[in-house]
Amino acid sequence: MEQLNYKRFGEGQPLLILHGFLGSLDNWLTLGKRFAEHYEVILVDQRNHGKSFHSDDFGYDEMVSDLEHLIDHLQLEDPIILGHSMGGKTVMQYAAFHPQKLNKLIVADIGPKAYPVHHDQILSGLNAIPVDKIQSRQEADELLSSYVDNEGTRVFLLKNLKRTSDGFEWKMNLPVLCEKIGEVGKPLIHHLPIDTDTLFIRGGSSDYIPDEDWDDIEEIFPNAELKTIDHAGHWLHAENPDLFYELVTNFLA
Repeated sequence: MEQLNYKRFGEGQPLLILHGFLGSLDNWLTLGKRFAEHYEVILVDQRNHGKSFHSDDFGYDEMVSDLEHLIDHLQLEDPIILGHSMGGKTVMQYAAFHPQKLNKLIVADIGPKAYPVHHDQILSGLNAIPVDKIQSRQEADELLSSYVDNEGTRVFLLKNLKRTSDGFEWKMNLPVLCEKIGEVGKPLIHHLPIDTDTLFIRGGSSDYIPDEDWDDIEEIFPNAELKTIDHAGHWLHAENPDLFYELVTNFLA
């Protein structure tokens, strides 16, 4: 079985961090280094993202299996697992399947319910960039701006561009991610309440975890608590890293 790409630093109890859709472990480097003052941090590229392997098989069963394989490979004892967005779905599914193989769970701005496909505009914009012909990131940004207004979102997306001897290419497996986009929104599969101590953190300006969803979440995660970062959207850890760090470390303490 192929191994996920990861970066590992710090000492102490293991803390694994999984990025969201179209992200990579690089999105978490700054926060990861802060957490590494107290924990052994393992930042992970999920399949078809970052520097991890590309595969036509893409869904939460595969991503959970990848995570389990990495934890076993690194011989991690009692890890804490944190996931944002798609990564949050992966870690929730891991906790549902392997409740005895983790210590605590942190889920950033995603719930266990099904979500409709809503990345169409972004994927159209990425596909509109002829990566084998562009001369610069600026050129890519100008093309993408016709599809994505927000500059911060474009900066995040274009971190997936890799310069080659011939020009540029995507790090991520864009064709498969487009084809399998419906997998990303699928609901959590669970049979019993998941008793793991769990922290959900949501952005106050995000609509991923509305108040009316909380009763259903608590039914699945009876030992969960919810914290909100006001004035932050879906990328709450990037918009307010200090408060995100504080909420996580208080929960773990």
